[in-house]
Amino acid sequence: MDHSRGGRFVPSGEFASLARRGLMPEDASIAAGAPRFADYPFKLGVASGDPHPNGFVIWTRLAPDPLAEDGLGGMPDKAVPVQWEVAEDEHFHKVVKRGTSSALAELAHSVHVEVHGLKPGSYYWYRFKAGREISRTGRTKTAPAPHADIKGMSFALASCQAWYHGYFTAYRHMAEDHPDVVFFLGDYIYEYAINAKNLFRDVTLSAAHNAKTVTLSQYRLRYSLFKTDPDLQAIHALAPWVVTMDDHEVENNYAGIHSQYNTFPDDFLRQRAAAYQAFYENIPIRSTSIPKGPDMLMYRRFRYGNLAEFNVLDTRQYRNNFPANEAERLEPSRSILGFDQERWLFHGLSRSDTIWNFLVQQVVLAQIDRDTGPGVEYSTDQWDGFPACRDRLFSAYKAYGIQNPVVLTGDIHRHAAADLKADFDDAGSATIGTELITTSISSDADGSETDSLAPIWLGNPHVKLYNAQRGYVRCRLTPRQLEADFQVLPYITRPGAPASTYAKFAVEAGRPGLQRMF
Repeated sequence: MDHSRGGRFVPSGEFASLARRGLMPEDASIAAGAPRFADYPFKLGVASGDPHPNGFVIWTRLAPDPLAEDGLGGMPDKAVPVQWEVAEDEHFHKVVKRGTSSALAELAHSVHVEVHGLKPGSYYWYRFKAGREISRTGRTKTAPAPHADIKGMSFALASCQAWYHGYFTAYRHMAEDHPDVVFFLGDYIYEYAINAKNLFRDVTLSAAHNAKTVTLSQYRLRYSLFKTDPDLQAIHALAPWVVTMDDHEVENNYAGIHSQYNTFPDDFLRQRAAAYQAFYENIPIRSTSIPKGPDMLMYRRFRYGNLAEFNVLDTRQYRNNFPANEAERLEPSRSILGFDQERWLFHGLSRSDTIWNFLVQQVVLAQIDRDTGPGVEYSTDQWDGFPACRDRLFSAYKAYGIQNPVVLTGDIHRHAAADLKADFDDAGSATIGTELITTSISSDADGSETDSLAPIWLGNPHVKLYNAQRGYVRCRLTPRQLEADFQVLPYITRPGAPASTYAKFAVEAGRPGLQRMF
């Protein structure tokens, strides 16, 4: 399936016409003045994302020198034509869509093709060609028809991939699971300087990486570095991704327009604009998310037949700043989503008719009291910093009779699972939903089965799981049940770790609450 070198476009359709005239696509490209590259230009791989019933986005980025320190991947300052094909088979005997897109220097020579007119619930294969060079082949899948009677689907959850803290071995195991879709819940890159203090891979990097990312060229270089990982490239090429960002794609713990490092607001907005542009350039996301300066529309909705609806949230861009005191934390007007996104979410919930309803988001929604004594203490970076917003969400669940709400979360570099309670301060109150929290792919290095935070988390009676190893969550969803396997790896600071299931939970449709299977 890997056509990364030496592959060729199967001569069918317009390409067959060229072949009959003795002018193969490679020769046609040269005749059209297509570029020659100093090295193979598809070193960052291919990816697909944002699947809908009639299509998806396919992505690549030309970078013959991915670690060029200017962040431009060794490309010239000019547009480059890139051909693409989508087929119903991996050998491209039945090509159903093809075209040519421009890889623009202004977008770091990235290519985002929004493919339409395809069959719902179907696998497709795709590839790109620039000059004489052909990318590897990617596989993807459309979402089912909106009201199709879906008997089941599989998906995986991933978050927090600090490249410098270790290898992305978890993705190799995720690829073996063949998920229908991967939900990435934030922290695709990290902005910190990379040096001997935090670099656990056996590699040597230039001094350009030993700096906090602030400028567009620095963010571009950071994405290039992370995306050179072969396991990340493999899972991108195997399944469509739905990606949202958290804080480290910009800066640790930022809140709306507020930096937590005393950066002046105007300077921080310029930094945020650079970060959002680099995110768009490197992620298979639709043109509706093209940034406008420091603003980027990332919340969106995906439906999988009558089975499930996935509301993808943005809990960073519109949130209020950290509260100065408890009274401010409790203010009714505080929001982690912002007014417009709240309205969008609640309107969507009011119209939902699927069996399962998911929030795909970044930070822990369940209340977590961090004081193991008689007092209370909350992290104001999470939904606990916005309890009125959480109350509004739970009220919307109740008002609209939302069936089987489930929240998918990342951020904390820990596996956790919790029941969502009507009143978190009353352990006997009704359970209204479930939160599944995936650990990191690599952030915080090897980790351990337990750590000093375990008593804090497990001291909250609605928390049913806590584990501090690296890994991911794989899920199987049917009309009757959601099963979640919490996959862990014993180490990631060296390659080749095995994966195992640390815990398995089930949630039955119509019966809120986690049931541990082992």
